Amino acid sequence: MEADSYRVSSPAVVNVRVSSSLSTFVSEKRFHRSLTVSEFKCKLELIVGSPASCMDLELFTADDKFIGLLDQDDALLGSYPVDDGCRIHVIDKSGVKMGEFEDVSKVIKYEMSNEAYEKRTNSARLFLKHSKLGLFNEEQRAKKELEMEQRHQEEKTRAEGILVGSRCEVLIAGQPTKRGTVMYVGQTEFKPGYWIGLKYDEPLGKHDGR
Repeated sequence: MEADSYRVSSPAVVNVRVSSSLSTFVSEKRFHRSLTVSEFKCKLELIVGSPASCMDLELFTADDKFIGLLDQDDALLGSYPVDDGCRIHVIDKSGVKMGEFEDVSKVIKYEMSNEAYEKRTNSARLFLKHSKLGLFNEEQRAKKELEMEQRHQEEKTRAEGILVGSRCEVLIAGQPTKRGTVMYVGQTEFKPGYWIGLKYDEPLGKHDGR
């Protein structure tokens, strides 16, 4: 009697989580198992910012138990027990500190004055002007201003119909019905439009009912 033979095959692509010693972020990415570890590091360079030559790779299970190192650059990613949900942690050896790539205030930025930008002959602003698009489309801008004015008048009319001291009931989908008293009607400094301030009978609001 011949013994049955079985063939086990793994998916060509694996879905893993990528973390780094340089950042608190964790990314979820898909990679082909046929990549060598060296090629894999080059792809990770675009994700975590570490130079491929300065990486050590640690492999963890889906529940974050350490498995081992991906320490053979010429080995295939698929030769390691990398399964869907696993986490690959990149340890940066270049000397960069944790969070250094997250602080955008340290990034050198190129700044141009408004006067210098106006003199450019190939700017996006000049293109919009010539094409009469966006803010430079007078007809569209006038239409938006009219719509905003109409909306403002509608809000004002509705607000004027609500009196301070009136009892009210607030109905929001998925939340219990709230009853209270109107304490304020009008405009505010923190946002445009007309606002209604309520005091709920029960401490259910953002500020304990007030």
